[in-house]
Amino acid sequence: QVQLVESGGGLVQSGGSLKLSCAASGSIWKIISMGWYRQAPGKQRELVASVTSGSADYADSVKGRFTISRDNAANTVYLQMNSLKPEDTAVYYCNALIQRTWYATSPGDYWGQGTQVTVSS
Repeated sequence: QVQLVESGGGLVQSGGSLKLSCAASGSIWKIISMGWYRQAPGKQRELVASVTSGSADYADSVKGRFTISRDNAANTVYLQMNSLKPEDTAVYYCNALIQRTWYATSPGDYWGQGTQVTVSS
């Protein structure tokens, strides 16, 4: 079993900051990548940012405002969100590609339960 537990969402005014955290636990041999997605009401889930051992990628809409980081020892990924805008309002989901054993042929795709981020204007 693998669990992803998110924290850090909330209500913030436009221009403010929030930091999301997501900790992975359970039967983990190797975490290949971790990332954050978001889904606003009436819209499809979209990738916000992802990080592997070598690089980070961001959606164009958050470049320069959001920073993703990863603590490998703690199996935790963070999303520092600055200069928040009302259009950033969404449920944010943590995602991880995890290889549970050394002999696994493909990684599993795991999701957190989601955390609400609301930015007021």
